[in-house]
Amino acid sequence: MAGKLATLWAKLKKPSIKYSLISLLTIGFFSGIFFWGGFNTAMEATNTMSFCISCHEMEDNVYQEYKQTIHYTNRTGVRAVCSDCHVPKDWTHKMIRKVQASREVWGKITGTIDTKEKFEAKRLVLAEREWARMKAADSRECRNCHSFDSMDPERQKLRGAKMHKIAQAEKQTCIDCHKGIAHHKPKGMKEEEDEDL
Repeated sequence: MAGKLATLWAKLKKPSIKYSLISLLTIGFFSGIFFWGGFNTAMEATNTMSFCISCHEMEDNVYQEYKQTIHYTNRTGVRAVCSDCHVPKDWTHKMIRKVQASREVWGKITGTIDTKEKFEAKRLVLAEREWARMKAADSRECRNCHSFDSMDPERQKLRGAKMHKIAQAEKQTCIDCHKGIAHHKPKGMKEEEDEDL
């Protein structure tokens, strides 16, 4: 018996492609789970309201405006947080948006919007960029909560019901009419962009 154990021990100590491959795959598998868990946790942490307003540029400017809107306080108690409107839910589009957000981080680092005056001076450019992104995605983030199919025109104001019917017929998207729904509209907007429901 002792001889068999010694032989087995000798085989285990000697490098083997079979055991090396199994070890490598096992380590890789558990490392992948650990990395993915950490990566996903970090991505979700950047989607929280507390993260979004952790810099004074957002807290002092757009967050204060947003707190005065129906997306913050309403009769039903449903609150849309920053990521609900600005970050896609599906993984692929979310990752693309996170890469695009590096431009915003760069703006934070370089101080291009670190004062109220700088922010207001750049607000139109920032808004137009976001409106274009939303339009290109057919207002995907809006449609997570709002859709033509679930609207009840009988319960809408007459103008809203009429405009939603026209928008649906003309294949318009939410952001075509609802700019400034959660933030103040920038000064210098084109006249056609300034019309809102």
